[in-house]
Amino acid sequence: MGADAGVAAQAPPPAYVTVIPRPLAQAPERGAFTLQPSARIVVRSTSSEAARVAQLLAAALRPATGYRLPVATARGGDAADGIALALTPGDRALGNEGYRLVVAREGITVTAARPAGLFYGTQSLRQLLPAAIEADTLQPGPWRIALGTIHDRPRFVWRGAMLDVARHFFPPAEVKRLIDLMALYKLNRLHLHLSDDQGWRIAIRSWPRLTSVGGRSAVGGGKGGFFTQRDYASIVAYARARFVDVVPEIDMPGHVNAALTAYAKLNCDGIAPAPHTGMEVGFSSLCIRKELTYRFVDDVVREVAALTPGPYVHVGGDEASSTDPAEYLAFMERVETIVRSHGKRMIGWEEVAKTKLRRTSVAQHWHDPAVAGLAVQQGAKLIMSPAPKVYLDMKYTPETRLGLTWAGLTSVRDAYTWDPATQIPGVGDRDILGVEAPLWTETVVTRSDLDYLVFPRLIGQAEIGWSPAAGRTWQRYRWRLAAHGPRLRALGVSFYASPEVPWR
Repeated sequence: MGADAGVAAQAPPPAYVTVIPRPLAQAPERGAFTLQPSARIVVRSTSSEAARVAQLLAAALRPATGYRLPVATARGGDAADGIALALTPGDRALGNEGYRLVVAREGITVTAARPAGLFYGTQSLRQLLPAAIEADTLQPGPWRIALGTIHDRPRFVWRGAMLDVARHFFPPAEVKRLIDLMALYKLNRLHLHLSDDQGWRIAIRSWPRLTSVGGRSAVGGGKGGFFTQRDYASIVAYARARFVDVVPEIDMPGHVNAALTAYAKLNCDGIAPAPHTGMEVGFSSLCIRKELTYRFVDDVVREVAALTPGPYVHVGGDEASSTDPAEYLAFMERVETIVRSHGKRMIGWEEVAKTKLRRTSVAQHWHDPAVAGLAVQQGAKLIMSPAPKVYLDMKYTPETRLGLTWAGLTSVRDAYTWDPATQIPGVGDRDILGVEAPLWTETVVTRSDLDYLVFPRLIGQAEIGWSPAAGRTWQRYRWRLAAHGPRLRALGVSFYASPEVPWR
């Protein structure tokens, strides 16, 4: 475990201190509330979403406790010896995602202006319970929660992770598991990278060969795979129930070899290339001059947009080195119009900022601060994903068994010690939607691989997106993160036990 392992035997930090993301304000008190077998969850609202939050909480707590935890609706009062969820729509101090959590001797109350806030309050409540609460089998308890109060709301509205299912495919069950882990740490955007040179992963009914042919390949020659539209819709619904918006990405005009393999007519020469199973990028391009290309784009965006209730569609736009620069600009401007015609706002990697962007569009910074800054100059917002800090596919150290190194090595400390508002000169909080941590899957094949690269670094990104920058220090965070080791193990997460952290 390294030089700090010996201090791990010291008393753990107080429960309220270890909540991640760090709350805006917390006031622990002496004493504890003990959840009893007779406890119930009371919803003080007629909102169906609030009732759904209560059901999710009950479902999370039942396996380990063995308690029935019935959910009931009541107009007022508290949940004596139990948990009350209350909506107060007029409470502007809480905003759309904030909450108040009060743990008193007589019971627990979570209050929020919106159902999302209730949900995030219940995630903090889970973290105040012993780590064994996360087990999927009966545990001995007791289920004590320290008395106290949390008042909380997020810094940024966009707190995301990206999963690349194009290089290696992950089925719906694995995506839903990732959503559950994201939601525990109050992340609210899942960006799905659905197409690339190595594979096309979502069924498009008007272009069926995209998956029947383009979905067969993967990095290293794996079996590939794809989501049916029903699969994708089930992922979207599962995510929305946990207040996570799915953001679909169809990368274009580059990163399209799988599409060109499926439909030779999308090539300028009309010849289908062989499937690509390597890691190289920058060699493929849609034929920008063909009108057929724009019919293809319109069909794909239309079908994906219809399946996605959230406001955004991501169109890639990165590393299009095989596309003529002038044609690239014309293509992306036309694509932006297509996306808008289907009722969505366009997101693209930072290269799209070279084009004329509408203020409603969003650029995702990953590599070149100067290019990303062009989006802000046009009035568009940024998602911050600087590769050396947030790319989860980078190795932790030269010795770690998975990952790449083209953006450098990203330790757990490196992934935490940065601030979105200090990365690009002249770009501050007002210009930033939030943060997103991408996982590209060139070296990721199994659930264990995914866990190893994503955790614990994604937890730090969650805190960067939610918590105020003031008071956020690595020395405090490493101790707080250490307290989450038992919780991650109870959840079955095969995380990288970095020697930088004094794990318990």
